Amino acid sequence: MLRITALLAVALFCILHAPQLDPRVLAALNANAAAAAANAAPALSQYPDGEYVCPMDADVRSAKPGNCYRCGMKLVEGVMDLKEYPVNLTIAPRLIRPGEPATLDFDIRNPVTEKPVRDFDVVHERLFHLFVVSQDLKFFLHTHPERNGDENFHLNMRFPKAGMYRVLSDFYPRGGTPQLITSSVMVPGEGFHLAPAKISEDLTPQKTENSGVELVLSPARPVAGEKQLMYFRVTPDDGIQPYLGAMGHMLAASSDLIDMIHNHPYLASDAHRNAYKELQFNMIFPRAGVYRVWVQFQRQGVVNTVAFNVPVKSVF
Repeated sequence: MLRITALLAVALFCILHAPQLDPRVLAALNANAAAAAANAAPALSQYPDGEYVCPMDADVRSAKPGNCYRCGMKLVEGVMDLKEYPVNLTIAPRLIRPGEPATLDFDIRNPVTEKPVRDFDVVHERLFHLFVVSQDLKFFLHTHPERNGDENFHLNMRFPKAGMYRVLSDFYPRGGTPQLITSSVMVPGEGFHLAPAKISEDLTPQKTENSGVELVLSPARPVAGEKQLMYFRVTPDDGIQPYLGAMGHMLAASSDLIDMIHNHPYLASDAHRNAYKELQFNMIFPRAGVYRVWVQFQRQGVVNTVAFNVPVKSVF
């Protein structure tokens, strides 16, 4: 599954008081976006009645009802109405302080009726997946807001330091389509400033909680807007288990946090003589730059989290 959420670049650059983009850069971004659209799976709305489609992996189709072989979701028939469900995020207390408890309230609304949405489908064993990433890309959280009965979703957490945080809400309203909605949270305090993270390429093998992970890219130098295969080779290859209904979870974020991509493995396989477990992700990076890529998997009951900095070059 490939699902990409993006804010308008102009809006973020205005927030950061950045200069206007060079027209040649804008042309390159437009070309990359067009290339990504050409390589992506067809939109759900292109599928006719009588054909069954996975709402999570739109390239999985069937002439008969059933479940997606890749993610296990129930296939849906015919045309789906692609509407974005707005998320109203409120935080208490209103003035957040680093390291102190805060409660996040997620009010999800139907885009047509504007009424609160109360019915959701379970996706990867949860009703709501949430990712929180700090402005400097050093803080990463994958968690699951809860609710009591028929109400909004809530999460209690502590923001570790001052700065801007991007919050990615992942949910599936019943009768709608899977949603990836981004919000921004500002945490004032000492050292607060708005600026994109400055990260450099880092593809060196990583050690996690109880495993080692090596990243192999094909092609070796990713190109914006083109299909990219990413092979995460996990050692040792024993005791690796599904985690939240998948063999792995990935979040990729551009250094300016405009683009955030939530993905799952296309394939999980064993190397010759079980030298390693290989998790293959298929990606399309929308723009050139360096992306922080977090991957999570479970081995022997322990959830492992590893991060790489992946450079993506322009198609030009």
